[in-house]
Amino acid sequence: MLIVQKFGGSSVANAERVFNVANRIAETYRNGNSVVVTVSAQGDTTDDLIEKAKEINEKPSKREMDMLLATGEQISIALLAMALEKIGVPAISLTGWQAGVNTDSKYGIAKIKRIHTERILSELDAKKVVIVAGFQGINKYDDITTLGRGGSDTSAVALAAALHADLCQIFTDVDGVFTTDPRICPDAKKLPEITYDEMLELASLGANVLMNRSVELAKKYNVNLEVLSSLKKVEGTYVKEVTKVEKSNVRGIARDNDVAMISVLDVPDEPGIAFKVFSMLAKHNINVDMILQSIGREDKKDISFSVKSDECEDAVKLLSENNIIEARKIVYKDNVSKVSIVGAGMVSNPGVASMMFEAMYDAHINIHMICTSEIKVSILIDREYAEKAVRTLHEKYNLDK
Repeated sequence: MLIVQKFGGSSVANAERVFNVANRIAETYRNGNSVVVTVSAQGDTTDDLIEKAKEINEKPSKREMDMLLATGEQISIALLAMALEKIGVPAISLTGWQAGVNTDSKYGIAKIKRIHTERILSELDAKKVVIVAGFQGINKYDDITTLGRGGSDTSAVALAAALHADLCQIFTDVDGVFTTDPRICPDAKKLPEITYDEMLELASLGANVLMNRSVELAKKYNVNLEVLSSLKKVEGTYVKEVTKVEKSNVRGIARDNDVAMISVLDVPDEPGIAFKVFSMLAKHNINVDMILQSIGREDKKDISFSVKSDECEDAVKLLSENNIIEARKIVYKDNVSKVSIVGAGMVSNPGVASMMFEAMYDAHINIHMICTSEIKVSILIDREYAEKAVRTLHEKYNLDK
């Protein structure tokens, strides 16, 4: 079998953990498998590098930041290759460009365009474990690029797809995918299986287990994906197209604190206003999530929407300074959280959403906004009640059972 394994920064945070990872890889290799590994930067290395950059230049170019941040993974792959060599396993470390990972030129948030696998395959033919730096690639200008937050997950899945791997294992500091965050809800249960769509929603909605882009890739190329612990030898969670488990109403609950709500008050109730607001935000690469528009009154209406916390200030400034709409006031609320229920069978089960609203009523939690799709219902609430909401919903839907 050809197996791609990914280990996060906490898994290789120090020498002891590097050897722990090396032993896990060695076990897979000695069982007769070909192994390709992607690794993140050690522990807080990326954050430390960002701080070093700020000491020199508060607003460095994105190209130079990619040049700097890519060094974190280079340290990890070299150390892991050394550890494998020490325990008798032939290994070679490759940077993103050496491994043939070609990306577009959007520094900091690059996307993989193709992977030229010749070098990796030749090293595998030489019976070596190939360790590839995650999170990075090279663009058409031969510049190093990085893939954004959680990019090593994307690297691993992309490699698995390009190499037609039999399995892609994402090793984390948790035992798999849970019904919700075990740190919030100690009775959260590990799911043996979950669909790509359910995992994609949970990843997009704040469940910090897999990067959503990696799940999108896995679904697109039908990569057999497993999420499991790097610290304990226990069965993980398989992410696949169809699960054997009969669809329950709700499979998981996610919470996202990285959100803010903006309200544009008393704009003209006429065609084109929403277009003007959201096209301007789109032109400045500000992503909008939840949207609520009030019923018009006296030829006026309100438009509210949510954005990422770090984009809130820019969004408010754009709307305030560009006089494209006649609004009485633009206000924002940044102490909010998005709490979501996810389940592929929800659309065919009436009453799932009403149970959520009932639970919030019983818990005396006010809802600011609601957003629905076929497999999720999200609500925006005050951040101080977010953890209470997660625990309340977990119990309401009997996920602890």
